[in-house]
Amino acid sequence: MFSLSADDPGERVSSLCCKAGSSAVLYRHPTARSLCVDIFSTLLKSSVQPPVRSASLPVTLPAAAVLCVETQRATMILLTPSSGFFHCTNKLFLRERANWVQLKEFARKNAANALSVANMVMGMASILSSLNGHHYAACWLVLIGYLLDLADGAVARRLNACSVLGAKLDDFADFTTFGIATSLLLRTPSLLDNLLCMCYVLSVMVRLVFFSSGIPFMYRGLPCIYSSAILSCTSLLTGGNMGVLRVTAVAMILFMVSQGFYPHDRVLESQAWKKVVYVGGVVMVFCSSFPPACVYYLLWSVSYILFPTALWSCKV
Repeated sequence: MFSLSADDPGERVSSLCCKAGSSAVLYRHPTARSLCVDIFSTLLKSSVQPPVRSASLPVTLPAAAVLCVETQRATMILLTPSSGFFHCTNKLFLRERANWVQLKEFARKNAANALSVANMVMGMASILSSLNGHHYAACWLVLIGYLLDLADGAVARRLNACSVLGAKLDDFADFTTFGIATSLLLRTPSLLDNLLCMCYVLSVMVRLVFFSSGIPFMYRGLPCIYSSAILSCTSLLTGGNMGVLRVTAVAMILFMVSQGFYPHDRVLESQAWKKVVYVGGVVMVFCSSFPPACVYYLLWSVSYILFPTALWSCKV
């Protein structure tokens, strides 16, 4: 502890401050209010050995010194930060901030891709469920993929994260969930049923490869997402009745390979009532028993086939 007064020469003050190191320096001054203000303003602007100046006494504090300014009314204690510690903390803060910015940018670019991967996972899980005889679970997994597929494109456009990788990933996910997984709902030991499965997969492939019509906001052929939802709901409602499923599958194949035009179904980017329909689908698939949910999805998909332009055009 070093004690200084207003009458001490500047050389002694600077010498004692340098010797103080991380010790305390007590400076008594009868009118030190302006000095304290100067100290505060300097400490806030500088990080390495901030100079403390007054009209009569220049003082330079060491890197980790404690300055006590005692006036007639009160004593003020100022702590100057250690330059090494401050720099380490500052670098750590900047590094964490940069990492956080990179993490947010990565999440922005890959949010839609994550939804596409989740759709693909639902498709693979449905395939395994069908192969293991869990027909009920396989149908529900296809319907969950239905919701994910409607969301991934909207998220990509909302976050300005559309990319070639995302488009390819979306096609692979659609082929897995709405092609292979849905076709296995038709699988039986019968040769004709197996041929029907293959025809369904090929029609989905044709639909995904040649879906572009050249007309903005229009598809050529029924999007495979709706044919899969109709097949899944029909299978659940009929208890897997193969006769009804065969007729439905043939009809869906014809719709998919037809030359009819269907609008882009940007449900989450269009009118408010379509967003309500989507939210209702989420509630149904997770919170409702299967008959009402199946009827809900069946009506949703059939309405797209019967009234494509009148109801489901993406233009507001």
